[in-house]
Amino acid sequence: MRKASVRYSFLITFFMLCSLISWSQQLVGDSVPKVDSTKRNPPNDKAEALINYAKTFLGVPYRYGGTTPSGFDCSGFINYVFRNFGFSLVRTSYGLAELGQTVSLSEIQPGDLMFFKGSNANSSSVGHVALVIEVANGDIRFIHSAGNAVKIDSFRKSRYYIQRYVKTKRLDYGGNK
Repeated sequence: MRKASVRYSFLITFFMLCSLISWSQQLVGDSVPKVDSTKRNPPNDKAEALINYAKTFLGVPYRYGGTTPSGFDCSGFINYVFRNFGFSLVRTSYGLAELGQTVSLSEIQPGDLMFFKGSNANSSSVGHVALVIEVANGDIRFIHSAGNAVKIDSFRKSRYYIQRYVKTKRLDYGGNK
């Protein structure tokens, strides 16, 4: 009788877990922000220069608190890239998130900054920043310092970043239309 009870409890737990996973996938799938898949926003000259400069740091190691090409954290990377174009920005990702004009995902352009929660998806505060490099075919590609290095990621293909997305900001650097 005890084996049957354990087996029954296991089956109930298994089906509840499957239901929860299915429900959470549907919830995340329904909440995936929409990007106009017909729109392709090529960067203008200033945004393109900023993006091309940022790409020269691909592979530079991630370093917590890093602000130089020997190692960057996310906001250190953004600050370093923008400083090369004459900008003096605040140092933290949550400070950067207060600058500029808020932009919806449907209006996002290369050169915009995307902000995400940090590693805790249940947090309500900004903990990560990335630079948009391309908007095409219903996706947003961005460059950032995360994990172990400066890299390029896809927004639509990353459940991690979709779940942590907070907002997008456009800085007035004369680069966006």
